[in-house]
Amino acid sequence: MKTSEFNFDLPEELIAQEPLADRASSRLLVANKQTGTTAHRHFYDIKEYLRAGDCLVINDTRVLPARLHGERVGTGAHIEVLLLVRKSIDTWEVLVRPGKKARPGDRIRFGDGRLEAEILEVIEGGNRIIRFYFEGVFEQILDELGEMPLPPYITHRLEDKERYQTVYAKHDGSAAAPTAGLHFTPELLQEIEAMGVKIAHVTLHVGLGTFRPVKAEDILDHEMHSEYYVVEEEQAAQINAARKAGGRIIAVGTTSTRTLESVTDENGIVHAGSGWTKIFIYPGYTFHAVDAMITNFHLPESTLIMLVSALMGKDFIMQIYQEAVQKKYRFFSFGDACLFLAKP
Repeated sequence: MKTSEFNFDLPEELIAQEPLADRASSRLLVANKQTGTTAHRHFYDIKEYLRAGDCLVINDTRVLPARLHGERVGTGAHIEVLLLVRKSIDTWEVLVRPGKKARPGDRIRFGDGRLEAEILEVIEGGNRIIRFYFEGVFEQILDELGEMPLPPYITHRLEDKERYQTVYAKHDGSAAAPTAGLHFTPELLQEIEAMGVKIAHVTLHVGLGTFRPVKAEDILDHEMHSEYYVVEEEQAAQINAARKAGGRIIAVGTTSTRTLESVTDENGIVHAGSGWTKIFIYPGYTFHAVDAMITNFHLPESTLIMLVSALMGKDFIMQIYQEAVQKKYRFFSFGDACLFLAKP
C-alpha cells in the first residue's frame, strides 16, 4: 500500500490557527460505516449518538510547556530545546536547534540562569541527552519558562496555555496534546455521564513523532515512534464490564485508540499495565477494542489518516475528507471533530 494513496488536497486557509472560544461549539462530522452516510452537526450534539452502557475512553495525559529558549554559555548563541522523554529526575532526551551548536559538554542557560543544562551525549537520530541544574521544583520552573510545543502548522501565538490542554489533563508527560479531547467541557462530560455513559481513563504520553510525515513510499517500510502508556486495573475493569454488558467502546482520539489496541487481546479483553507501544494501525488491521472513535481531521499521508482508514475503510475516509474540504471544516489540532461509528 502506497503512502500517496492517503494524500488529499487541503487549502491552507482550512488549517485552524486558534481554538474556538467555546470548546464544544466546533463542528462535528458524523460518519456511519454501516450505512456509508455522513451528518453535519456540532460537537455538543454528540450526546445524541451515545447510549447508556457505552464507555467513552479518554487520554488524561497533560502537555508539558516543553519548548525552552536559552543561550549557550560562553557564546550567548540562541539555543532552542524541546523536551521529549524524561529519563530521570533531572535528565531528559531532547531535540536541540540548531544542533551544530550543541555538543557534549556544552552548557545552556535559561531564564537568567534559573535553569541550566549540560549536554551529556548525542544519540541516534540526532537527539541529545541533557541534565538540568536548578533549585526548587523543576515543573514549576518549566511552567514559568517554557512554551507550549505547538505543531509546526500552527503559526499563531497561543495566549492561554490551557487551551492546548484537555479539561481532564492530569499526568504530565506529552510533547503534544491528544487533540480530539479538546472539544469536551466539564459540563458536557457531566451530561454524558448523567446519561449512563461510563468514562474511563487511559494515559498515553504523545510524542512529536505524531507529526512526522511518512517518508517511505510503501507504508510497511515506515517505522513508528514509541510512546509510553499506562492503563490502570480499575479502568481496564470498567472498559471490560461495559463490553461484556453490550456497550460500545468509544475512543476519544487516535492516542486512546492506539493505547486500547495495544493492551487488548483477540477476545476483546483489556489488560491493565504500562509500557511502550509502537503499534501501527493501517487498512487491513482487525480492531479488538474500539467500536467508534472521536477524532480531529488529520494530515495528508500521515499514520493517523491511515489509522482512521483502517477503522472506516480507506475509500470512505477519502470521501469524508473531500466532503469536509468542500464544506470548509477546520482541520488539525484546533480544528473541528469527527465521530466515526464503525459499529453504530
